[in-house]
Amino acid sequence: MIHELVAPCHFGLEAVLKKEIYDLGYEISRVEDGRVTFLADAEGIARANINLRTCERVLIKTGEFKAETFDELFEGIKAIEWEACIPKDGRFWVKKASSVKSKLFSPSDIQRIVKKAIVERLKPVYGVEWFEENGKDYPIRIFIHNDQVLVTLDTSGDSLHKRGYRAVSNDAPISETLAAALIMLTPWKADRILVDPFCGSGTFCIEAAMMAANIAPGINREFLGQNWDHLIPAKNWYEAVDEANDLIVRDIQTDIQGYDIDEKSVRIARQNAVKADVEKLIHFQKRDVRDLSHPKKYGFIITNPPYGERLEDKESLPAIYSAFGERFRMLDSWSAYMITSYEQAEKYFGAKAAKNRKIYNGMIRTYFYQYPGPKPPRKTERSGEK
Repeated sequence: MIHELVAPCHFGLEAVLKKEIYDLGYEISRVEDGRVTFLADAEGIARANINLRTCERVLIKTGEFKAETFDELFEGIKAIEWEACIPKDGRFWVKKASSVKSKLFSPSDIQRIVKKAIVERLKPVYGVEWFEENGKDYPIRIFIHNDQVLVTLDTSGDSLHKRGYRAVSNDAPISETLAAALIMLTPWKADRILVDPFCGSGTFCIEAAMMAANIAPGINREFLGQNWDHLIPAKNWYEAVDEANDLIVRDIQTDIQGYDIDEKSVRIARQNAVKADVEKLIHFQKRDVRDLSHPKKYGFIITNPPYGERLEDKESLPAIYSAFGERFRMLDSWSAYMITSYEQAEKYFGAKAAKNRKIYNGMIRTYFYQYPGPKPPRKTERSGEK
């Protein structure tokens, strides 16, 4: 059976997710702000959960209709064949309801009406008046935009940014999905140098190392859909994990380095790299950005400098960004990419970005400043071959 699957992502990064889905071999049916919809079978649900680096979760679309009143919402939900998804003992609830530019705007009322409509749909199907709901979980997510209701079932459970390697993080970590997407926006490849001078808990470095070794982001975690044998047979999950394991490149050589001025952050980053099984691919070190250097050319800096979200930290930002800019200009032929909400970043970094992209990191509006350096000569030129 072919399902229409909905993959939410960070606003502004839809094109990155779109390419990932194409690379997995699936047909895309729609691209919207913060969401890509594609077609896949049960095997595709498992493969998407395990392999997609930049989406937040994989949702099965169960229905879509227009509703301007709660009566229309109730009838639209009741018309969906919920018995095909939810068994008699299933525990079902509306995990989240969001509404934008629509007449129905109260999340709690939307959740209540949807739950009631599903119950009324399933009562005659299962011949009961009351549902015990002591079986597997079936969380539902509702999105309403311009009175158009999108109804989905969440196959992922915990958000896909939870790879399983970051048990501990520093105070202001960047999410794994966002870090992966930002790396993909750059021309960095596994054979190029990568340095993060504000590495924090190591997310950029770890995500880059996992890409270099082709380690699937979801290979070491569980998903809610694994409990739904009637929808996604267990063999689909086993086969998707086996496929991902077969594709890992175990003898890759990398030059990925993470620095931080805070010893605790460096220690956490090392622990996280061990959990992700990439500790041999990354060198973490306590180092101030003022000591940033590298003997080789054509490297990449991809980083998340301090934002100064706390008032007492803002005073230190000009000095930090100035030092960062000064050290970058001393790196011959390097490229720099940084995500920050600090509005004076370009001023103190000392250069206007060639490009910048607005991205929402949670509720924080940030900008991804891009300073691409020159491309290295081809390998044949570097080796003196003709």
